[in-house]
Amino acid sequence: MEKIMASTHSLGFPRIGARRELKFALEAYWRGESSREALQQVGAELRSRHWQDQSGLDWVPVGDFSFYDQVLDMSFTLGNLPARVRGYAGDDLDNYFRVARGRSAPGTEPAGQESQAVVPASGQDSTLAEGSVDKAACGCEPGTHDVEAGVAAGEMTKWFDTNYHYIVPEFGADTTFRLDPSRILAQLAEARAQGVAAKPVLLGPVSYLALGKVRDAAHPDLDRLSLLPRLLPVYTELLQALADAGVEWVQVDEPILVTELSPDWQHALNLAYHHLKSVRIKVLLATYFGPLKENAWLAANLPVAGLHLDAIRGREDAKPLLNLLPTHKVLSLGVIDGRNIWKTDLEAVLDWLEPVAARLGDRLWLAPSCSLLHVPVDLASEDGLDAELKSWLAFARQKLDELRVLARAINEGRDAVRDELAANRQAIESRRRSPRVHNPAVQAALAQCATEAATTRQSPYAVRAQRQRARFQLPMFPTTTIGSFPQTAEIRQARRQFKAGEIDAAAYEQAMRAEVACCVREQETLGLDVLVHGEPERNDMVEYFGEQLEGYAFSRFGWVQSYGSRCVKPPILFGDISRPDPMTVAWAQYAQLLTKRPMKGMLTGPVTMLNWSFVRDDQPRATTCRQLALAIRQEVLDLEKAGIGIIQIDEAALREGLPLRRAQWQEYLGWAVECFCITANGVADDTQIHTHMCYSEFNDIMPAIAAMDADVITIETSRSDMELLDAFDDFSYPNEIGPGVYDIHSPNVPTVQHMVDLMEKAAQRIPAERLWVNPDCGLKTRQWLEVLPALAGMVQAARRLREQHAG
Repeated sequence: MEKIMASTHSLGFPRIGARRELKFALEAYWRGESSREALQQVGAELRSRHWQDQSGLDWVPVGDFSFYDQVLDMSFTLGNLPARVRGYAGDDLDNYFRVARGRSAPGTEPAGQESQAVVPASGQDSTLAEGSVDKAACGCEPGTHDVEAGVAAGEMTKWFDTNYHYIVPEFGADTTFRLDPSRILAQLAEARAQGVAAKPVLLGPVSYLALGKVRDAAHPDLDRLSLLPRLLPVYTELLQALADAGVEWVQVDEPILVTELSPDWQHALNLAYHHLKSVRIKVLLATYFGPLKENAWLAANLPVAGLHLDAIRGREDAKPLLNLLPTHKVLSLGVIDGRNIWKTDLEAVLDWLEPVAARLGDRLWLAPSCSLLHVPVDLASEDGLDAELKSWLAFARQKLDELRVLARAINEGRDAVRDELAANRQAIESRRRSPRVHNPAVQAALAQCATEAATTRQSPYAVRAQRQRARFQLPMFPTTTIGSFPQTAEIRQARRQFKAGEIDAAAYEQAMRAEVACCVREQETLGLDVLVHGEPERNDMVEYFGEQLEGYAFSRFGWVQSYGSRCVKPPILFGDISRPDPMTVAWAQYAQLLTKRPMKGMLTGPVTMLNWSFVRDDQPRATTCRQLALAIRQEVLDLEKAGIGIIQIDEAALREGLPLRRAQWQEYLGWAVECFCITANGVADDTQIHTHMCYSEFNDIMPAIAAMDADVITIETSRSDMELLDAFDDFSYPNEIGPGVYDIHSPNVPTVQHMVDLMEKAAQRIPAERLWVNPDCGLKTRQWLEVLPALAGMVQAARRLREQHAG
């Protein structure tokens, strides 16, 4: 057999660290407990470790490490800083964090420079209601930073159809670009010093423009592509700087190539890469998250040295590309799933890959499908998973091991990796045949649901609204929160002690009940209209429920980055789903006993449970989602029986699961909305169903959201300045809506007037009697010293609105 010598590489590696080292270093720096030098040192150590993890690959990514977000990194590399941070003193890292989260570390905000109407002036609308509960009782210790400092943080939204959030680039008619290659060149020098075969990674110019938004009141209709002639010279400078530094290959990511592109955007790609070809450097054009379809010819014929294809989601494009791709170009195939944690069926991949390899020879590169940012770092740390289930899984380090096995099998023949293939075959068969995966009772219930489960409410919204108003007697512009309150040090300590066996279940429950009581008292003091119990007992909005459902498993260290320092640990959805016992009823009942005001029952919806888990890949996602819907429906009905009259079913990830191509939207939205309706629509007319969605673009799916028929929907609008409500200019939303007025992902405390102004914008599109006042999202990640003044201001804003709209 002639040796082929396929090359191996990675598109990116998780940057948070196996023990979330980056998270803790960032948060210590932001609190003022650690120096900039200490933060930079942690970054350097993580980069070094992760390059070592990828040793043995022919090309290793450099520049994929970020202190917050890779898109924000690109904005700073291109010199595209929002005007509001340009006048600040301090270095680029300070400005970087100001854009990311509204402020940098304590002591870096110059005196007298305040934000643009997003934080209160001293003494203005920020005092707590008289008689407020002592903050220390709720774990609210005095902070080390000034809650009044800061600027408006950059808008944050989902990175394609993942649960990763990026900071949206901002453009205007006067936008200029100026190269600052220091970050990427410094990391390149580090890698070279450590003997790394470096392949710098950049976000491509056309995707960068596509991911941004126009923020120019004087030119709201500015065409982003009009900025391309200004942008391309800076990219040329950047590529030339890398070439001058001795770089052979650079990876340029253009993920928009897997989306439906207009002729203008297709032309822009052609224009861009014909402009950039003047630089003598080899460009690997990387696409991922889907198939190329009609963009395949364009991608294959751009003047670059190589093309990466996601061969997990776009495998059907691979063989046509063999005919389209010029014979001098490399074809990189992403054959290891970079977005899920299941072990790869190596023999099945080889059966498909070997003929392709025979044709391409050394023009074949092998890689994961996308950056491994979306999976945990290392399965070896998981000593709590049982051996059988663990044998089915692969995290980032293990996925690179699989890649090495595939490459060796291609280059040297399968006999060279006979033992590895045998072990892999055994694990694949174990999972396929396991009775833990398949539950006939669940499958029978699902079949029955298809004909018996009601997916519509008993009465239309207009009738329900009258009955709910009569039951709850809420004022105009009712106030509420989204569910969670700060997870204090005391809460986290009690949870750690319980998990370690240092306290028993009774002591843990007593501690959590005390936290619930504190949250309820605080909300009553603030004057909120509809309360929540604060969710102190919940570690995560998905994991908490998954732990109580059959068919889920949990890792200890399976963290992935959601944004900045925010990490999530997605549950592993490995089998058929059922609910053995009630999950939230006792907590909701207890909280309701503490107050005469309405208490919301808080649940995570089936679509979000699906999209925020590592989902089984052996059956359609729609089937798994319907199983989840049936389980959560039982919880909804039990809450109603327990006297909980308002039930919130969060579907924060509804849009996240939307296919990247519009042609596939209707199929997904059809079953996603059906699953929500299965969950929600068995209740009486006077039970009020809420849902919540955050940090996504909803304007183009409003009919589907309306079809969910929730009585109240709360959505993120504060960072986008109510931009999401533009959809209501063309779509008459029929039910009630709470457009968020408090950006909980920033430590900034909004002024009362700012919140009033946002709600007045909303009232221009939606009748005031159908508007609620609430934060953007849950308050779990915030501190009490920020939350209390923000909510106090929110209540004051609602009172002002009632006065202004009275009569």
